[in-house]
Amino acid sequence: MTDTRMANPAVVIPEAMPAILGVVKAAKKGGVPESVLELVHLRASQINGCSYCVVGGVASARKNGETDERLHAVAAWREAPFFTEAERAALELSEHVTRLADRAVVPDEVWNAAAEHFDEKQLASLVLWIGLTNFFNRINATTRQPAGDTW
Repeated sequence: MTDTRMANPAVVIPEAMPAILGVVKAAKKGGVPESVLELVHLRASQINGCSYCVVGGVASARKNGETDERLHAVAAWREAPFFTEAERAALELSEHVTRLADRAVVPDEVWNAAAEHFDEKQLASLVLWIGLTNFFNRINATTRQPAGDTW
């Protein structure tokens, strides 16, 4: 276990918190089911190695009714039979957005697959949510926020 480098930056600079929470609230109003947002958050957090967000994401998903079976399978969603086509499209979009440095773009086929299941407002919600997750992952991993803590 590593020591926390500093308090969460949004706590150190509290003026940032209302803006961050405003984007979170807006992203949730896009019409994407909460369960899908929970899954893409968890997948991006796994990829980024953010233990704070993985642990918090699992707890939040469970609180919202997600099953352990599906949560355990998120890392291997392609091979697991537990996800709908819409969830699979969202998970793949989450992986590509999170790994932009590996590819430089989200391929058209990934975007088009998501667009088959989500309308423009929902796609906007997903992109904002995935971006927020990556934002939180980078803050928490960089400052070594411990898993299980709360702000």
